[in-house]
Amino acid sequence: MSSPPPAELVISANRVERQYWQDLWRYRELLYFLAWRDLLVRYKQTAIGVAWALIRPFMTMVVFTIIFSGVAKLPSDGVPYPILVFAGMLPWQFFSSALGDCSNSLVGSAHLLSKVYFPRLLVPIASVIVSFVDFLISGIILLGLMAWYNFVPSWRILTLPLFIAIAFAAATGAGLWLAALIVRYRDLRFVVPFIIQFGLYLSPVGFKSSVIPEQWRLMYSLNPMVGVIDGFRWAILGGDSAIEPVGFVLSLILVTLILFSGIWYFRKIEQTFVDIV
Repeated sequence: MSSPPPAELVISANRVERQYWQDLWRYRELLYFLAWRDLLVRYKQTAIGVAWALIRPFMTMVVFTIIFSGVAKLPSDGVPYPILVFAGMLPWQFFSSALGDCSNSLVGSAHLLSKVYFPRLLVPIASVIVSFVDFLISGIILLGLMAWYNFVPSWRILTLPLFIAIAFAAATGAGLWLAALIVRYRDLRFVVPFIIQFGLYLSPVGFKSSVIPEQWRLMYSLNPMVGVIDGFRWAILGGDSAIEPVGFVLSLILVTLILFSGIWYFRKIEQTFVDIV
Protein backbone atom coordinates (compact mmCIF):
# COMPACT_ATOMS: atom_id res chain seq x y z
CA MET A 1 0.00 0.00 0.00
CA SER A 2 1.66 3.20 -1.18
CA SER A 3 2.20 6.07 1.22
CA PRO A 4 0.34 9.33 0.60
CA PRO A 5 2.24 11.98 -1.34
CA PRO A 6 4.01 14.62 0.79
CA ALA A 7 2.25 17.91 1.40
CA GLU A 8 3.09 20.46 -1.26
CA LEU A 9 3.68 24.18 -0.83
CA VAL A 10 1.57 25.88 -3.48
CA ILE A 11 2.55 29.44 -4.32
CA SER A 12 -0.36 31.28 -5.90
CA ALA A 13 -0.63 34.88 -6.96
CA ASN A 14 -2.29 35.96 -3.74
CA ARG A 15 -0.51 33.59 -1.39
CA VAL A 16 1.99 36.24 -0.33
CA GLU A 17 -0.82 38.37 1.03
CA ARG A 18 -2.99 35.65 2.52
CA GLN A 19 -0.40 33.49 4.28
CA TYR A 20 2.61 35.75 4.67
CA TRP A 21 2.67 35.85 8.45
CA GLN A 22 2.10 32.10 8.71
CA ASP A 23 5.02 31.61 6.34
CA LEU A 24 7.26 33.59 8.68
CA TRP A 25 6.77 30.80 11.20
CA ARG A 26 6.97 28.01 8.63
CA TYR A 27 10.33 29.33 7.42
CA ARG A 28 11.78 29.82 10.90
CA GLU A 29 14.56 27.32 10.17
CA LEU A 30 15.62 29.46 7.22
CA LEU A 31 15.91 32.40 9.62
CA TYR A 32 18.33 30.34 11.71
CA PHE A 33 20.47 29.41 8.71
CA LEU A 34 20.52 32.99 7.38
CA ALA A 35 21.66 34.29 10.77
CA TRP A 36 24.28 31.54 11.07
CA ARG A 37 25.54 32.30 7.54
CA ASP A 38 25.87 36.01 8.31
CA LEU A 39 27.67 35.27 11.57
CA LEU A 40 30.19 33.02 9.81
CA VAL A 41 30.76 35.55 7.03
CA ARG A 42 31.36 38.36 9.52
CA TYR A 43 34.34 36.64 11.13
CA LYS A 44 35.51 34.57 8.18
CA GLN A 45 39.30 34.56 7.69
CA THR A 46 39.89 36.78 10.73
CA ALA A 47 42.83 35.95 12.96
CA ILE A 48 40.98 36.31 16.27
CA GLY A 49 37.40 35.67 15.09
CA VAL A 50 34.59 36.44 17.53
CA ALA A 51 37.06 38.21 19.84
CA TRP A 52 36.49 41.30 17.69
CA ALA A 53 33.07 41.54 19.35
CA LEU A 54 34.97 42.18 22.59
CA ILE A 55 37.91 44.24 21.35
CA ARG A 56 35.94 46.91 19.46
CA PRO A 57 33.60 47.95 22.30
CA PHE A 58 36.39 47.70 24.86
CA MET A 59 38.67 50.07 22.94
CA THR A 60 35.78 52.48 22.31
CA MET A 61 34.97 52.42 26.02
CA VAL A 62 38.58 53.27 26.88
CA VAL A 63 38.61 56.24 24.47
CA PHE A 64 35.27 57.57 25.71
CA THR A 65 36.34 57.21 29.33
CA ILE A 66 39.52 59.20 28.69
CA ILE A 67 37.73 61.96 26.77
CA PHE A 68 34.59 62.44 28.85
CA SER A 69 35.98 61.62 32.29
CA GLY A 70 39.66 62.52 32.09
CA VAL A 71 39.45 65.53 29.78
CA ALA A 72 35.88 66.87 29.96
CA LYS A 73 35.49 65.93 33.66
CA LEU A 74 31.83 65.02 33.24
CA PRO A 75 30.14 63.67 36.39
CA SER A 76 29.35 59.99 36.90
CA ASP A 77 27.42 60.32 40.20
CA GLY A 78 29.66 57.87 42.03
CA VAL A 79 29.51 55.15 39.35
CA PRO A 80 32.86 54.01 37.89
CA TYR A 81 33.06 55.85 34.58
CA PRO A 82 33.98 52.78 32.49
CA ILE A 83 30.78 51.07 33.68
CA LEU A 84 28.78 54.24 32.98
CA VAL A 85 30.15 54.39 29.44
CA PHE A 86 29.75 50.71 28.69
CA ALA A 87 26.16 50.63 29.98
CA GLY A 88 25.38 53.24 27.31
CA MET A 89 27.61 51.73 24.66
CA LEU A 90 25.99 48.28 24.72
CA PRO A 91 22.58 49.36 23.33
CA TRP A 92 24.17 51.86 20.93
CA GLN A 93 26.60 49.30 19.54
CA PHE A 94 23.73 46.84 19.03
CA PHE A 95 21.60 49.48 17.30
CA SER A 96 24.35 50.85 15.05
CA SER A 97 25.66 47.41 14.08
CA ALA A 98 22.16 46.13 13.30
CA LEU A 99 21.36 49.26 11.32
CA GLY A 100 24.49 48.95 9.19
CA ASP A 101 24.09 45.23 8.52
CA CYS A 102 20.33 45.31 8.05
CA SER A 103 20.45 48.19 5.57
CA ASN A 104 22.59 46.19 3.12
CA SER A 105 21.06 42.78 3.80
CA LEU A 106 18.68 42.65 0.82
CA VAL A 107 21.23 43.87 -1.72
CA GLY A 108 23.75 41.40 -0.34
CA SER A 109 21.26 38.53 -0.72
CA ALA A 110 20.09 39.46 -4.23
CA HIS A 111 21.04 36.02 -5.59
CA LEU A 112 18.78 34.37 -3.03
CA LEU A 113 15.82 36.71 -3.52
CA SER A 114 15.64 36.00 -7.23
CA LYS A 115 15.67 32.19 -6.97
CA VAL A 116 13.23 31.02 -4.33
CA TYR A 117 10.14 32.18 -2.49
CA PHE A 118 10.29 32.97 1.22
CA PRO A 119 9.15 35.94 3.32
CA ARG A 120 11.76 38.61 2.60
CA LEU A 121 11.45 39.95 6.14
CA LEU A 122 13.62 37.05 7.23
CA VAL A 123 16.73 38.55 5.59
CA PRO A 124 16.94 41.84 7.55
CA ILE A 125 15.72 40.17 10.74
CA ALA A 126 18.58 37.66 10.47
CA SER A 127 21.02 40.58 10.32
CA VAL A 128 19.54 42.04 13.50
CA ILE A 129 19.89 38.66 15.22
CA VAL A 130 23.60 38.51 14.30
CA SER A 131 24.13 41.95 15.85
CA PHE A 132 22.24 40.75 18.91
CA VAL A 133 24.69 37.85 19.26
CA ASP A 134 27.54 40.39 19.25
CA PHE A 135 25.60 42.35 21.86
CA LEU A 136 25.43 39.31 24.14
CA ILE A 137 29.15 38.61 23.69
CA SER A 138 30.00 42.24 24.47
CA GLY A 139 28.02 41.92 27.68
CA ILE A 140 30.90 39.81 29.00
CA ILE A 141 32.96 43.02 29.21
CA LEU A 142 30.28 44.66 31.35
CA LEU A 143 30.29 41.69 33.71
CA GLY A 144 34.07 41.89 33.89
CA LEU A 145 33.97 45.61 34.70
CA MET A 146 31.43 45.04 37.45
CA ALA A 147 33.63 42.35 38.97
CA TRP A 148 36.74 44.57 38.69
CA TYR A 149 35.09 47.51 40.45
CA ASN A 150 33.07 45.32 42.86
CA PHE A 151 29.92 46.90 41.49
CA VAL A 152 26.71 45.06 42.39
CA PRO A 153 23.55 46.02 40.43
CA SER A 154 20.25 46.55 42.21
CA TRP A 155 16.91 44.82 41.61
CA ARG A 156 16.45 47.07 38.57
CA ILE A 157 18.63 44.71 36.56
CA LEU A 158 15.54 42.47 36.32
CA THR A 159 13.95 45.08 34.01
CA LEU A 160 16.86 44.94 31.54
CA PRO A 161 15.07 42.50 29.13
CA LEU A 162 12.39 45.17 28.63
CA PHE A 163 14.94 47.73 27.43
CA ILE A 164 16.68 45.10 25.31
CA ALA A 165 13.33 44.46 23.60
CA ILE A 166 12.92 48.20 22.95
CA ALA A 167 16.44 48.37 21.48
CA PHE A 168 15.64 45.35 19.29
CA ALA A 169 12.45 47.03 18.06
CA ALA A 170 14.30 50.27 17.27
CA ALA A 171 17.04 48.44 15.35
CA THR A 172 14.53 46.30 13.43
CA GLY A 173 12.24 49.19 12.49
CA ALA A 174 15.01 51.52 11.32
CA GLY A 175 16.77 48.63 9.58
CA LEU A 176 13.63 47.68 7.63
CA TRP A 177 13.23 51.24 6.41
CA LEU A 178 16.83 51.45 5.20
CA ALA A 179 16.90 47.93 3.75
CA ALA A 180 13.82 48.65 1.63
CA LEU A 181 14.99 52.12 0.58
CA ILE A 182 18.49 50.95 -0.40
CA VAL A 183 17.01 48.39 -2.79
CA ARG A 184 15.60 51.34 -4.76
CA TYR A 185 18.16 54.02 -4.00
CA ARG A 186 21.63 52.46 -3.83
CA ASP A 187 23.28 55.78 -2.99
CA LEU A 188 21.86 55.49 0.52
CA ARG A 189 24.44 52.79 1.25
CA PHE A 190 27.05 55.52 1.45
CA VAL A 191 24.88 57.69 3.68
CA VAL A 192 24.22 55.08 6.37
CA PRO A 193 27.73 55.26 7.93
CA PHE A 194 27.32 59.04 8.30
CA ILE A 195 23.90 58.56 9.91
CA ILE A 196 25.40 56.12 12.41
CA GLN A 197 28.37 58.39 13.17
CA PHE A 198 26.12 61.42 13.58
CA GLY A 199 23.75 59.47 15.81
CA LEU A 200 26.63 58.50 18.09
CA TYR A 201 27.30 62.16 18.87
CA LEU A 202 23.59 62.82 19.44
CA SER A 203 23.18 59.92 21.86
CA PRO A 204 24.22 59.84 25.54
CA VAL A 205 26.81 57.10 25.09
CA GLY A 206 29.80 58.72 26.78
CA PHE A 207 27.81 60.85 29.20
CA LYS A 208 24.51 60.95 31.08
CA SER A 209 21.47 62.74 29.69
CA SER A 210 21.40 64.82 32.87
CA VAL A 211 24.24 66.98 31.47
CA ILE A 212 21.86 68.24 28.77
CA PRO A 213 20.28 71.57 29.79
CA GLU A 214 16.72 71.20 31.06
CA GLN A 215 15.20 73.33 28.29
CA TRP A 216 16.68 71.06 25.59
CA ARG A 217 15.92 67.64 27.05
CA LEU A 218 12.51 67.18 25.43
CA MET A 219 13.92 67.97 22.00
CA TYR A 220 16.92 65.77 22.78
CA SER A 221 14.54 62.88 23.46
CA LEU A 222 13.38 63.00 19.84
CA ASN A 223 16.35 60.71 19.33
CA PRO A 224 14.67 57.38 20.22
CA MET A 225 17.97 55.89 21.39
CA VAL A 226 18.10 58.42 24.24
CA GLY A 227 15.29 56.64 26.06
CA VAL A 228 16.81 53.23 25.31
CA ILE A 229 20.26 54.17 26.62
CA ASP A 230 18.82 55.92 29.68
CA GLY A 231 16.76 52.80 30.34
CA PHE A 232 19.83 50.58 30.16
CA ARG A 233 21.67 52.79 32.62
CA TRP A 234 18.68 52.92 34.95
CA ALA A 235 18.48 49.11 34.96
CA ILE A 236 22.22 48.42 35.23
CA LEU A 237 23.55 51.22 37.42
CA GLY A 238 20.70 51.63 39.91
CA GLY A 239 21.47 54.19 42.61
CA ASP A 240 20.66 57.76 41.61
CA SER A 241 20.25 56.90 37.93
CA ALA A 242 16.87 58.09 36.76
CA ILE A 243 14.73 58.03 33.65
CA GLU A 244 13.12 61.23 32.43
CA PRO A 245 9.46 60.05 32.26
CA VAL A 246 8.31 62.37 29.47
CA GLY A 247 11.44 61.79 27.41
CA PHE A 248 11.25 58.01 27.86
CA VAL A 249 7.58 57.86 26.84
CA LEU A 250 8.38 60.00 23.79
CA SER A 251 11.24 57.67 22.83
CA LEU A 252 8.99 54.65 23.32
CA ILE A 253 6.31 56.15 21.05
CA LEU A 254 8.91 56.95 18.39
CA VAL A 255 10.35 53.43 18.52
CA THR A 256 6.85 51.97 18.11
CA LEU A 257 6.14 54.22 15.13
CA ILE A 258 9.48 53.38 13.52
CA LEU A 259 8.91 49.64 13.94
CA PHE A 260 5.37 49.47 12.55
CA SER A 261 5.98 51.99 9.78
CA GLY A 262 9.13 50.07 8.83
CA ILE A 263 7.16 46.82 8.56
CA TRP A 264 4.43 48.61 6.60
CA TYR A 265 6.82 50.17 4.08
CA PHE A 266 8.84 46.96 3.72
CA ARG A 267 5.70 44.96 2.97
CA LYS A 268 4.44 47.65 0.63
CA ILE A 269 7.35 47.34 -1.81
CA GLU A 270 8.46 43.78 -1.02
CA GLN A 271 7.00 42.31 -4.19
CA THR A 272 9.16 44.65 -6.29
CA PHE A 273 12.47 43.52 -4.76
CA VAL A 274 13.09 40.73 -7.27
CA ASP A 275 12.61 43.09 -10.22
CA ILE A 276 14.93 45.72 -8.77
CA VAL A 277 17.82 43.78 -7.26
